[in-house]
Amino acid sequence: MSNNQSSQGPHVGLFITCPVDLIRPSIGFATVKLLEQAGCTVSVPEQSCCGQVAFNNGLPDETRALAWNIVQSFKDFDYVVAPSGSCGGMIREHYPELFAGDSRSAEVESFCRKVFELTSFLTDVLDYTPDTPNIDLSSHKVTYHDSCAGLRELGIKQQPRRLLKQCSGVEVTEMADTDVCCGFGGTFCVKYSDVSNRMVGDKTRNIQQSGASMVLGGDLSCLLNIAGKLQRDTDPASGNSVVQVRHIAEVLAGDLAAPAIGEAAADSGETS
Repeated sequence: MSNNQSSQGPHVGLFITCPVDLIRPSIGFATVKLLEQAGCTVSVPEQSCCGQVAFNNGLPDETRALAWNIVQSFKDFDYVVAPSGSCGGMIREHYPELFAGDSRSAEVESFCRKVFELTSFLTDVLDYTPDTPNIDLSSHKVTYHDSCAGLRELGIKQQPRRLLKQCSGVEVTEMADTDVCCGFGGTFCVKYSDVSNRMVGDKTRNIQQSGASMVLGGDLSCLLNIAGKLQRDTDPASGNSVVQVRHIAEVLAGDLAAPAIGEAAADSGETS
């Protein structure tokens, strides 16, 4: 990823998120491509988990320690951007709560005001329109899943749809209950697996009934949950699900070369 600072645009610190770093780094590279196309200089400083898992499991002291390290690592950037409404929401909305009454609260609140989810940053901050689309989606019918944190904490609804409309040949169809939780919810899906499975079953049924060939979203964790359910419900004899699951950053950046989320890479036929 680029550390070039020759651009006259804002200097952005990329908060890559744990799932993207560990499971699907192509989302990170797609995010860098989009930010650089929008005129930003992108750097990736040392970072850790945003602390959301600890926070949601009642560990405020441990979360505060992680949060302060994030603030210190990213404080010198013009903006901090994450390809995730979940992590972005954790930082922007919950860090001030963690530091309320703390002598560091003013610095934390000032920092949080420059933290954005990717699609919100491209539209609300940069008002970005690409010179030419990165992708032709005329062979796909697309639907979009609104993740809970992005929608309810950050108000992200129209931003990804506006960016999708800038792609060539795109047809976006809305599924039923697109703003209803997919059932992931971090440790919720572990603690209440039966409830979670019912919720993601409702989600995948709505996706399939929409007639879409591709479902997109802005949070990899939700997409992993949806892709897993689609795969489990696919007839083993037919192979992969007929519905591709992808992160919106990959699609906007024109990266459809990688297998869809949850799908195996094609066998190259090569032997070592």
